[in-house]
Amino acid sequence: MKIKLFDSERRVMEVLWENGDLSAGQLAKRLKEEIGWNRNTTYTVIKKCIDKGAIKRYEPNFMCQALISKERIQQYETNELIDKMFEGSTEKFFAAFLGNHNLSSKEIDNLKKLIEELK
Repeated sequence: MKIKLFDSERRVMEVLWENGDLSAGQLAKRLKEEIGWNRNTTYTVIKKCIDKGAIKRYEPNFMCQALISKERIQQYETNELIDKMFEGSTEKFFAAFLGNHNLSSKEIDNLKKLIEELK
């Protein structure tokens, strides 16, 4: 299942990923404190996430549970970026990414290990 999250939806999901299940009221309070959203904005975004299948609502207290993991969204978004900007080529993506970053020796070693694990 592919789920495209907009920035506002991802923000709600981030709070759930960090804290686990929360009531809609708790989500609204946290998002008001963090980014100044009012309760109606939070509830609207929660409803959009429910409609997309990203959040499950259950009772009591309008509890919200993330149905998709952060890693799954990261994978989907990364694949979308690679398809859109690099013609689906992971190699072109890495070449562009690495060409614009000064990596430490430790970061290079970690990337080498990751590549070896993929073989």
